[in-house]
Amino acid sequence: MSFQEYLKYLTRLFVQYVETPKEERKQNRRPRESWSSRWFGAIPMSIKLLLRK
Repeated sequence: MSFQEYLKYLTRLFVQYVETPKEERKQNRRPRESWSSRWFGAIPMSIKLLLRK
């Protein structure tokens, strides 16, 4: 992929982002992971599940 093609791709994504309404962008956001799973992976989640049982 040449630099010019990459620049066109980024420009198209940016324009698409700007043209979408703010409410729609908020609805399309992914929920954030908790900090423990983000920093340490699945280990804290498995420990939580183990302690619940």
